[in-house]
Amino acid sequence: MEFKVATRGAIAPFIVMDVMRAANERAAQGGDVIHLEVGQPSGQAPTRVLAAARNALDGHGLGYTEALGLPQLRERIAGHYRHAYGVAVDPQNVAVTTGSSGAFLLAFLAAFDVGDRVAVAAPGYPAYRNILEALGIEVVAVPVGAASRWQLTVEVLEQVEGRLDGVVVASPSNPTGSMLSAHEVAELAAWCELKGIRLVSDEIYHGITYGAPAGTAAGAGGHALIVNSFSKYYAMTGWRLGWMVVPPDLLRAVECLAQNLFISPPTLSQIAAQAVFDCVEELDSRVAIYRANRDVLLNELPKAGFTRLAPSDGAFYLYADVAELTNDSAEFCRRMLTETGVACTPGMDFDPYQGHRTLRFSFAGATDDMVTAARRLQEWRR
Repeated sequence: MEFKVATRGAIAPFIVMDVMRAANERAAQGGDVIHLEVGQPSGQAPTRVLAAARNALDGHGLGYTEALGLPQLRERIAGHYRHAYGVAVDPQNVAVTTGSSGAFLLAFLAAFDVGDRVAVAAPGYPAYRNILEALGIEVVAVPVGAASRWQLTVEVLEQVEGRLDGVVVASPSNPTGSMLSAHEVAELAAWCELKGIRLVSDEIYHGITYGAPAGTAAGAGGHALIVNSFSKYYAMTGWRLGWMVVPPDLLRAVECLAQNLFISPPTLSQIAAQAVFDCVEELDSRVAIYRANRDVLLNELPKAGFTRLAPSDGAFYLYADVAELTNDSAEFCRRMLTETGVACTPGMDFDPYQGHRTLRFSFAGATDDMVTAARRLQEWRR
C-alpha cells in the first residue's frame, strides 16, 4: 500500500548543510577540511554565558518557561534596544524563540495566509524562501545586484509587478554581507507602512559590521516584525535561541502559535543568554577577528581568480561571481573540496536564477585558516 506524502515537505534542501555533511565525511575519512561553508562563529559561547549555564544546571529545575520566554530575558532584550539603538521597546512585545529559525516560522504563520505574496531578495537566505513555500505562501524572488548593493530598496520594490503582502529584508545580508543604511531601513519601513505591506526585518547579523553600525527597523514602523538571534554576534549557535520584536496586532497570534508549536524556548539557553549582554568587550574582540579574516580574503582571493566580490559591509561572508571560472557552482565547490580541502557553498543555495555562477565564502573561523585556504586556492587555480 502506498501512503500519501505531503507536498509541503517537497522544498529545496538547505544546500550548505549538505556541503557541511560532505566536509565532515571527508574529515571522518582522515582528510583535512577548512570550513568556509557554514556561517558559524568558531569557539565557545562567551565566558559569562558558560558560567551562567553551569550555575543554572546546579540550581534550577529547568522546566518550561512562558511561551514567549523568561520575563527577565525579555527585559534584557528590551534594554538592548535602548542601549544600542536608542529605541524604546516594550518587553511585553519581545518574544524569545527557538533560534531565529523558530522566529521566522512564527512570523510567517502569524503575518501571512496561504496565497499571500512575499518579496525576498535573490540572492538571499534560502530558508526564507523554503519556509514560505512550505506554508503555501507565494515567494516573489526579486533579483538584486550591484545597482542596489544587493539589497531590497524602496526603488527596487516599486518595480515589482502585482500586489505584495510582505517583504523580508536582511541587513547585513546573508550571503552577500551587504547593508542598508539606517536611513534606508527607516525609508523602507515607512514605505511598507504606507502600502500596508508587512515588513519582516532580519537583523541577526547586527553587531558584525565593518563601517557604519546597522540600523534597526524597530521603532521605524508600527507593524514591522523584527527578528534577531543569539547565534551570530553572540556566538551561541547550538543553544538555539533567538527573539522577535512583535507588533501589538500580532502578539497574541505569535504567543498562541509558540505555545502549540514549541511550548517554550530552551530554558537553559534562556537563563544563560541573560549574561551575554554583559559580554560586549569579548564579543567585539571576535568581530575584530572577522575583520582581519575579511581583510585576508579580500586581499588574497583575487590572486586565485575570485575578483568579482559583493561588498561585505557586515556579517562574515564574501559572495563571489565566478562566471568566468564555471557555469556550475555546485560542481565547482565539489571539486574545490575534493582537491583542496576548502569547503564553501555554491550560490544555488541563495539564488535560483544566477546561483549557478556564484558561491559564498564564510570567514567566521580562525585567521590562520583564512590564510591557509587562500594559499591553497591560489595554488589550485594556477
